[in-house]
Amino acid sequence: MKETVSDLLQSALAALQSEGTLPADQTFSPQVGNTKDKSHGDYACNIALVASKAAGCPPRKLAEALVEKLPASAAVEKVEIAGPGFINFFMSTASAFEVVETILSQADRFGRNDHGKGERVQVEFVSANPTGPLHVGHGRGAAIGDCLCRLLEANGYDVTREFYYNDAGAQINNLALSVQSRVKGLTPEDDSWPADGYRGDYIIDVANAYLAGETVTADDREVTAKADPNDQDAIREFAVAYLRREQDLDLKAFGVHFDVYFLESSLYEQGKVEATVKRLQENGYTYEQDGALWLKTTEFGDDKDRVMRKKDGGYTYFLPDVAYHLDKWQRGFTTVINEQGADHHSTVTRVRAGLQALKSDIPQGWPDYVLHQMVMVTRSGQEVKISKRAGSYVTVRDLIDEVGRDATRFFLAARRVDSQLTFDIDLARSQTNENPVYYIQYAHARICSVLRKLADEGIERGRNECKGDLSLLTLDEEKELANQLAKYPELIANSAAQREPHHLTHYLRDLAGQFHTYYNAHKVLIEDANVRDARVSLYLAIRQVIANGLDLLGVSAPEEM
Repeated sequence: MKETVSDLLQSALAALQSEGTLPADQTFSPQVGNTKDKSHGDYACNIALVASKAAGCPPRKLAEALVEKLPASAAVEKVEIAGPGFINFFMSTASAFEVVETILSQADRFGRNDHGKGERVQVEFVSANPTGPLHVGHGRGAAIGDCLCRLLEANGYDVTREFYYNDAGAQINNLALSVQSRVKGLTPEDDSWPADGYRGDYIIDVANAYLAGETVTADDREVTAKADPNDQDAIREFAVAYLRREQDLDLKAFGVHFDVYFLESSLYEQGKVEATVKRLQENGYTYEQDGALWLKTTEFGDDKDRVMRKKDGGYTYFLPDVAYHLDKWQRGFTTVINEQGADHHSTVTRVRAGLQALKSDIPQGWPDYVLHQMVMVTRSGQEVKISKRAGSYVTVRDLIDEVGRDATRFFLAARRVDSQLTFDIDLARSQTNENPVYYIQYAHARICSVLRKLADEGIERGRNECKGDLSLLTLDEEKELANQLAKYPELIANSAAQREPHHLTHYLRDLAGQFHTYYNAHKVLIEDANVRDARVSLYLAIRQVIANGLDLLGVSAPEEM
């Protein structure tokens, strides 16, 4: 319906341009929005305020001229001008319920579009170091990243999901030392335990598997343990493969898959890090000072220059990131989105600066970043800080075991990425209206129950069959439900464009709330078959949109609860 209103306004604008009221050489794009107060209609537009200067007349006078030029439409019941020149549209009852037929016709395709036109987009997310189980912060990144990928695909983009493994550097050395210490029978309480060693029980599992000579199959490699306590390189190789497999299992339990696993070590092995340094030097953006090699990041907006090669010859962490992103660009990804924790905020400017210094025609501000804030897990009002398996933090697997995949995914995606999130285990486990996952899934299950009751009465109704005279839906609650359904396609488009999946969780909670209120107030299985059939059609449209939305969140839509 919003598109209908926009088209009507475009026709009116064109008419005023043709008669000279508005300049013909300017483009006017009416922005149609939903009204907050239904006494002001269903939709409102401020184009008269925006274009009044070009028309050389007061906004209200221009609004009157626009309303006069609006083409007749059965979709619009009436049009009013409010305040200084807002144009409010009241849609007809018949037009409001056209969306029901559209939803049932398009089924799981409703809300999808081809705005992306098949453009390739790469989304990098999770990208955890293979040094331990995935923690709840990784889980939030996984939920947001995967939901964003699903939203982009729903908008017609060709999405590649990528996981970047930091399998080189100090943390991997600490992992190898920790496993080797366990292999030799040491514990974290021993004086000779590595100062920065990992202490979780999972290190014991890795050590035992290594000593047993097990073979581990990760996504791109198979490693057989040598069982030699003194071969630190063999221990390192086995430990990384073992923990990569564990992370793969965590992600599988979470319902997340990746198309590409990219290894940091490959950047060194293929000479891409050295090639990046050489190119930065040739472009004149480096200098040596205090025995280190610096990059002039201040020339690209950074507050100070940054060391990229330390005195000992090792590279700082952002330099391989620059090489990695150059590789992304060379692979043809003109749109790249990095979903990472907020602790990566400082790297954004440095990586972008390094990419500009390469002079590779990479646009300024590339790549995009979505940075999520930390997660606090609570039970009985108290913060849960540790897991026996991990030793120092709550893992994704802990949450899945406690509350299930659906609740875990929903809760971790349910707030703005830039706001801190409290994951209440008790709430996520509860089967009450306060639990948004239960509340939404229960709405879907309730509608499925209505279909079963109809079938028990000998009335077969196709799950996407639009039946009955929808003009018999005359209640305000029914029209409000239809208007809420009509918002779904725009919500999907905006959530992807704004990189904000949480809007979808809020939308589904609102839709479920409206449905439950309507369900409790008005019976659907009534003697009047015509009204019954119309109401069931509305129910089916609600069921379909809930199912579509939950699918984009990676959450199931159960038929019974």
